[in-house]
Amino acid sequence: MSSGSLGQGLSTGVGMALGAKIKKRHFHTYVIIGDGESQEGQVWEAALVAPRFGLDNLTVIVDKNRLQLVDLTDNVIPMEPFADKWRAFNWHVVEVDGHNVPQLLSALAEAKQTKGRPTAIVAHTVKGKGVSFMEEQVCWHSRAPNESEYTLAMKELELACKL
Repeated sequence: MSSGSLGQGLSTGVGMALGAKIKKRHFHTYVIIGDGESQEGQVWEAALVAPRFGLDNLTVIVDKNRLQLVDLTDNVIPMEPFADKWRAFNWHVVEVDGHNVPQLLSALAEAKQTKGRPTAIVAHTVKGKGVSFMEEQVCWHSRAPNESEYTLAMKELELACKL
């Protein structure tokens, strides 16, 4: 499901993972959230509940790119020490370079092997990575490229894939 910026996705994921435990279903629930979205209280309420029920069938992946709709996350509501907050809520935490596929795959495998508590994968990323005029630019959170920007972005991404 798509839950947007209000932080409702983790609560839904907790419900799905808890339902699976109750019904003895063997599936794993994955939730992707942003670091800006993590400023919502509902995220932390769900984060408190998941370990209480031993939801080891739940993994949250946090896209930690340090940007949100209008500014740096630290300028809106500072969240550091971010990973330590998840640890304090009794989550197993893995920090990775969110652009490194082998690291992500390893973290996902580790999450499936973790027993007794949920896992939070903190994926450190760069918004717009690989596109020179988009990298680290907050305006691209809610804006689509025009035709010439799209053409340039595709060329830059094609070049990056060849490296």
